[in-house]
Amino acid sequence: MMPIRILTYEDNQQLRESVVAMLSLSTDFILVGSFGDVLKVEQQVKELKPDLILMDIDLPGMNGIEAVKKVRLFNAWVHIIMLTVFDDNKHVVDAICAGASGYLLKMHIPEKLMESVNEVIQGGAPMSPGIARMVIAKLQQLPEQSNTYQLTAREKEILSSLSKGNSYKLIAAQFNISIDTVRTHIKHIYDKLQVRSQTEAVSKAIHEKLV
Repeated sequence: MMPIRILTYEDNQQLRESVVAMLSLSTDFILVGSFGDVLKVEQQVKELKPDLILMDIDLPGMNGIEAVKKVRLFNAWVHIIMLTVFDDNKHVVDAICAGASGYLLKMHIPEKLMESVNEVIQGGAPMSPGIARMVIAKLQQLPEQSNTYQLTAREKEILSSLSKGNSYKLIAAQFNISIDTVRTHIKHIYDKLQVRSQTEAVSKAIHEKLV
């Protein structure tokens, strides 16, 4: 299996070096770049072709949320995990709406980084427990959108579960259906929403208040 290509953006040099050192301990990962700002993010992502980006939010010149938006204009599939000290609702929702695949507080990096990277590569959406609770609360506060995409009741339930960061396995257990059935439902959801990835589907669901 090819190693996962990882690109990191973090302006705290000590933390950046610590993340780089952690990643170097595993042969499953290859670090393709490590930068203190995102001013050349488009050029770097296109040239370095990462599978996954670890992105700080609070960066000089341009913040990580704006960088995610820029990346999503030309790359819908690269996984992006936000690394941040922020744990307020605005940053959480902004990051996810911008297209982040997952969200990890810096205080949890030592014990959760590897787990989060592996989870997002496998199609999950890793979040710190507190972050997940806040995103769920935010989603529950949003008014329901008219069902312009003709989603079935089950498809809306699965999209809602997907938006909360649940894996296919968890969704299958939640609704007492097989993982293959979950995949079929999610394929139909992608087709109806005209998206190609979980990140795009969740972002659209939040933006358009589908869940």
